Amino acid sequence: MISPQQVEAMIKAELPDAQVQVQDLTGGGDHYQVTVVSSQFAGKGLVQQHQLIYRALQQAMSNDSIHALALKTYTPESWQTTAAS
Repeated sequence: MISPQQVEAMIKAELPDAQVQVQDLTGGGDHYQVTVVSSQFAGKGLVQQHQLIYRALQQAMSNDSIHALALKTYTPESWQTTAAS
């Protein structure tokens, strides 16, 4: 099991400017929904954005600390558009 705070720290270690929201979907500490806003996503497609997050969480995912992961990724500009609507 891995805590939401640990998930956030792992992502921020890879993407220092990231704003990260982590939600435990089942209460069991292994199914998460993560929303990440980072300028490092600029110019990257959705798959490339998600690959950055998977790389940050690689260790936790490879040892099954995280069993399921739902990702939402945004640049700061796209986040503002989403948050305004």
